[in-house]
Amino acid sequence: MDAEALAAGASVGMLKVKDMPGTSYEDVVKSAEALGPADRLRLAAELIRRPGGQPDQAAPRSVLELRGLGKDVWLGASVEEYLARERSSWNG
Repeated sequence: MDAEALAAGASVGMLKVKDMPGTSYEDVVKSAEALGPADRLRLAAELIRRPGGQPDQAAPRSVLELRGLGKDVWLGASVEEYLARERSSWNG
């Protein structure tokens, strides 16, 4: 690698993008694709270790949030008729 390439932002064994604020995502991907397999893995690990690199963890949910869901399906339905149909389907 020559001095001109290094001055333009190239680096050995590291991803370096010159003028990051104006750099597009596609430019960064192209730069990352120029890395070898080992350096790509190092880059991925580095990005994951940084703050904000982990996917957001979903807040715990409660089964009670499902209460009332689909109640419109059951409006006007007879429990006895529904159970009779279901039970008869078990025997064929």
